[in-house]
Amino acid sequence: MLERQKPFPLPMIDPVPEYRATSQLEKVYEETKTSLQVPWMGVVTMAFAHYPTFFDTLWRGIEKLVGSEEFVKSCFDLRNLTESQVLILSPTSLNSSLIQMGYDQEEIREIIKLNEVFSHGNMPYLMIATAARLLLEGYELSDATNIERYKGKHGPSHTKPLVLMEAHHASPSTLALYEDIKSKLGLPIINTDYRAFARWPTYFGMAWDDLSQKLVSAKYEQQVCNVHDFAVGQMLKLPNPSGLTCKILQEAAQADASLHEVKEVVRLFQWLLPGLALNVAYFRAQLLKV
Repeated sequence: MLERQKPFPLPMIDPVPEYRATSQLEKVYEETKTSLQVPWMGVVTMAFAHYPTFFDTLWRGIEKLVGSEEFVKSCFDLRNLTESQVLILSPTSLNSSLIQMGYDQEEIREIIKLNEVFSHGNMPYLMIATAARLLLEGYELSDATNIERYKGKHGPSHTKPLVLMEAHHASPSTLALYEDIKSKLGLPIINTDYRAFARWPTYFGMAWDDLSQKLVSAKYEQQVCNVHDFAVGQMLKLPNPSGLTCKILQEAAQADASLHEVKEVVRLFQWLLPGLALNVAYFRAQLLKV
């Protein structure tokens, strides 16, 4: 089994944001969002796009798969597993505290709707990062090729553009929160999810304070590993309709940089995404728990 592994030292990453994308890359970004039924490009895929041959080869190799019934079901199962794991951590209900602070039910519903965007979208991004790492580490995917194309809608109904609290927009207290997140999670970046939740700074400060108390526990680490291992197991069982192999993806990576460099970037995201998925599920449970 592929173990969860944090690269050391942390690699430098250079994500290609949507506004910097070439016309060809912009097309791939739109295909990605459409196939995954998400409204944003994850930092993971934008970081992979820094290596254009690698990213294009990866996407062409998994494009058919991510639009399949099998992949959508795997993501659904991964989400169910993740949301069951956080209950073991006993999230604190925040609803009463938020109402006392002045939040009304509509605002709380808006936060829950935003959470749904990430609760749904983090799963396919984790699966894509897992596929990339497996192949770069020498693990072949399934030799099964038959898939059923997914024809319905599985993404969230929330269609509003994401409003992100970027560091240069943030108040000193939010900047301090971002530094605390990076320090306690060992991250070089603030993921889109956290920047979106920080739109409601008093809510997010309270949510993070509750979660951060659980981060040092062995129980938390075990739940993150469980999410990681489930994603690996699912990815190894899924069909491989385009026949993407270790050799194909490794050679594509080496066309852009050293295999080691690309592998370390992939390891970083495949390491952090299980924790991100669990944290978002924890935030969700805080708002749904009575």
